[in-house]
Amino acid sequence: MNRPLLLSLAIGACAVALPARAQLTRPAAEQALAREIYKEFIEIPSGYTTGSTTPVARAAEARLRAAGFPAADIHVDGPDPRKLNLVVRYHGSGARKPLLLLAHTDVVEAKREDWTMDPFQLIEKDGYFYGRGTGDDKAQAAVWIANLIQYKKEGFTPDRDLIVALTADEEGGGPFNGVDWLLTNHRDWIDAEYALNEGGWGESVDGKRIANDLQVSEKYVLNLRFEVRNKGGHSSLPVEDNAINHLAGALDRVAHFGFPLKTNEVTAEYFKQIAKTESGALKADLEQVAAGSQAAMQRVAKGSVSWNATLRTTCIATMLEGGHAMNALPQLAAATVNCRVLPEDGADYVLSAIRKVVADTAVVVTSARGEHGPSSPLRADVVQGVTKLTQEMWPGTVTIPIMVMGGTDGRSTRAAGIPTYGVQGFFFDRDDIRFHGRDERMRVRSFYEGHAFLYELVKRLSATTPAS
Repeated sequence: MNRPLLLSLAIGACAVALPARAQLTRPAAEQALAREIYKEFIEIPSGYTTGSTTPVARAAEARLRAAGFPAADIHVDGPDPRKLNLVVRYHGSGARKPLLLLAHTDVVEAKREDWTMDPFQLIEKDGYFYGRGTGDDKAQAAVWIANLIQYKKEGFTPDRDLIVALTADEEGGGPFNGVDWLLTNHRDWIDAEYALNEGGWGESVDGKRIANDLQVSEKYVLNLRFEVRNKGGHSSLPVEDNAINHLAGALDRVAHFGFPLKTNEVTAEYFKQIAKTESGALKADLEQVAAGSQAAMQRVAKGSVSWNATLRTTCIATMLEGGHAMNALPQLAAATVNCRVLPEDGADYVLSAIRKVVADTAVVVTSARGEHGPSSPLRADVVQGVTKLTQEMWPGTVTIPIMVMGGTDGRSTRAAGIPTYGVQGFFFDRDDIRFHGRDERMRVRSFYEGHAFLYELVKRLSATTPAS
């Protein structure tokens, strides 16, 4: 990525003159349609093992067919009957290459006993929508479909085809990942000049909108397996050489280990820009982080889970297995350690570092190789389009290029030569992001404002004469 270009766009775009404000929400009938689709999607369990993405794809197909989209422009297909994707094309003039609008329809598993409510019901309470996938990623999926239907109703003719792809198994990964399958088997269905996706959202603090982030790069996932095998024995004859004890010690050492804190091109710019939204000691620390101060990085990382994850590679235990009887010494103890790796850190480096931390030959550490793609170039039309619209809708809210701490399907599209930008217009409290966790939620007003933001952004990015 070109550093001067990044600086000039990120700084210059934030200085866009403020025009008249764009609509904060769409008309009531459009809101009602978006909410109906959102509710329908949320209430279809589509977890990797306990659900299916196919009913979501079929529900979207039914909505599109009812709105008059021809069958020839809709594809519902995939590698497994339970893991189907939907791709729909809305034809424009063809003056420019298509714009791909991407969202995934699978969700992380959610157990009713873990939640304070049914995770697979859309529940509106205290100004929030609750439900699995409300934030990750069924809101964007619902909005893409609702807005595409509205464009058709209006007779809008974009200067490029608009392609919506709702895909399977972004969370589950493996052989059924929808984007990987489409790129391998039907690249022509989704080939585009660039894509808009999840991964960039709005940051708010105490209800105040701070930044509407534009994701241009991301960490990659490296899953490690810790495994201890043992001859076992009777529990009445305990020995020190216990598989569970070995594993517990290894996991404890990893829990207390931290990879080095550092910035890269994108995160240094993020901290430089986000410092402008703060004051006092925190503002000074953020500025120093951008300048490379290790002391400031330590303070910032300690004070924020999100900023800690932005500044370093992280590895954390996520799954356990072991033992075969209550009265027997374990013959196997194993764990999955999920690493989210900075783009510049190689998989071999991470694996070597973790093995040194484990420091126990009884614990065998292996990895499923992680893959990461390039960053997306900071296109002037995308950066300026997002920045200008953000200023219209939420004056004073900055637009900042970011590296997202998690992973998205943008990894695959970027690697395939389709630059991908995470942008949503949905705002979440910086310290209360519940993706993958209990009682996942999104503010009601944020859903409707994001609905309006994405409606207008896509129009502006697909019009020969941009909207004023």
